[in-house]
Amino acid sequence: MRRRALLGAGGAALPAALLAGSPASAHRARRWVHTWVAMPQLTEPGNMPPAPFTGESVVFADTTLRQTVHVTIGGPQVRVRFSNAFGGATLPLTAAAIGRPADGRAGVPGVAPGSLRPLTFGGRPGVAVPVGAQVVSDPVTLPIQAGENLSVTVYSAAGQASRNLTSHPGSRTTSYLIKGDFHASPTLAGAVGVDHWYLISGVEVLASAPALAIVGDSLTDGRGSTTNGNDRWPDQLFARRQRVAVLNQAAGGNRVLDDGLGPNVLARLDRDVLATGGVDRMLIFEGVNDIGTAPATVAGQKQVADDLLFAFEQVVTRAHARDLAVYGATITPFGGNTGYDDPAGLREAARQTINAAIRRGRIFDEFADFDVAARDPALPRQLNPAYDGGDHLHFNPTGYSALTATIPLSWLTA
Repeated sequence: MRRRALLGAGGAALPAALLAGSPASAHRARRWVHTWVAMPQLTEPGNMPPAPFTGESVVFADTTLRQTVHVTIGGPQVRVRFSNAFGGATLPLTAAAIGRPADGRAGVPGVAPGSLRPLTFGGRPGVAVPVGAQVVSDPVTLPIQAGENLSVTVYSAAGQASRNLTSHPGSRTTSYLIKGDFHASPTLAGAVGVDHWYLISGVEVLASAPALAIVGDSLTDGRGSTTNGNDRWPDQLFARRQRVAVLNQAAGGNRVLDDGLGPNVLARLDRDVLATGGVDRMLIFEGVNDIGTAPATVAGQKQVADDLLFAFEQVVTRAHARDLAVYGATITPFGGNTGYDDPAGLREAARQTINAAIRRGRIFDEFADFDVAARDPALPRQLNPAYDGGDHLHFNPTGYSALTATIPLSWLTA
């Protein structure tokens, strides 16, 4: 039997391998650790770059793309990962740079004067990323502080000769596009803003801190949070204790069992968690999309509940084989949501079945009871009105804050 976690900000013991104060954790050597990630996805037609940056058969031809990311832990050196996981052709990056955004703000086109550093790839200014691959830049000396924003700029002369493009649509952060090579320019006058990330999948720093990877759907990706506000619940979790990198590997519409907007959890576990540098623990908060898209029948909901519980066990088995601690969270209410809630309450019953199994403490090493934190005390099958983002499924920033308050700080102990 796995140990049961406590509801609240503290009190849960870490697995023995992760106990703070051990010689291994106290003298952990610096190595490359992810400080920010975005789960790569195939870009839907409605999330493609606007014209003229998307042509009939080429994307980003003669285009500069500037994006900001909110890192967690800091370090003296940094490097960036570019992904062509879903590209339909080789991704040619002519030049790239990293720096600090103007005034340190997220979602701005300007870069602080003097902060831009060129990115190189094996000493070369550009790189061609093969289909399905990712490329890591050479290290750059740029001291990074915990919780700051960074600006990443790329220029592609030829563009990608395919409309199959890798992105993360749910960025909740504004990126900027402009024709021509302006990757080394501190300003982008006339640039077009879009609230998506493209091509970037990770930022790494040289650090001694470990990392927590969070696997989730739109509730973790931050639907209902503030654009350019960095107030998703993983952002707010990191702000509570800045000792462990917090990596948001979530995507809207994601499911555990079947592909949705991006690969299912069982398919992406290796890429997004087990192969992510620095990760020694993970948290999974998923399942509502599986329940909500399964048939609202007794047989359909029993099947999805059984399959989800087995899938969670599979995640734990595979993560434990790599010596990762695995935390879980109960599924939050969706009563009143159009599409997911059903008159007979069969999907609610499946949610209760899964949450009861999580609370018994036999699935995850430890758990946080997001359900208790989020529900309306008077109507437990619905969200607390103070936390409801408006559709009775997603949260507002106050609701996301309530989720973070349930997580023991020991989960963020280095």
